[in-house]
Amino acid sequence: MTLLDVSFGLFVFLPPGWLFMAFVILAEALIMSKYLSKKFYNRPIYGTALISNLISGLIGIIASILINGGWWLIVWFPWVSSHEVNVHNPTILMWFIIYYLVALILSVAIEATINHFRLRKQFSGKKIFKATLWANAFTYLVGAIIIYILFI
Repeated sequence: MTLLDVSFGLFVFLPPGWLFMAFVILAEALIMSKYLSKKFYNRPIYGTALISNLISGLIGIIASILINGGWWLIVWFPWVSSHEVNVHNPTILMWFIIYYLVALILSVAIEATINHFRLRKQFSGKKIFKATLWANAFTYLVGAIIIYILFI
């Protein structure tokens, strides 16, 4: 297995990293709120998004430390630059794509479970899962674009 060095592992502990994580949480809260309640702001949904993202992030960091010292899986999202991932190398590209998909699946599973636990009285499980999936898909895509622009 190819080990990928992750710039975001360092970036996350700096002020711009915290701003970026705030953007991710806010975007996910906004998307979930709009999808579930048809409003851009729903306080219980925003609180739930904050909690589920914090727990998911903590699980990612703990898993990362236990698995390999905290570098490859420092967060669930592979925020890396072109210096760390050579997309012209098929083996590295394959591991990157696998990591990306596993990270997305784990993020959605963890967050959907927490979101369901907290919002199950107001919304159906299917609707909560879809909202969580859409929110994560959006932040993964936009987040990757932003981070690649910053680190390239």
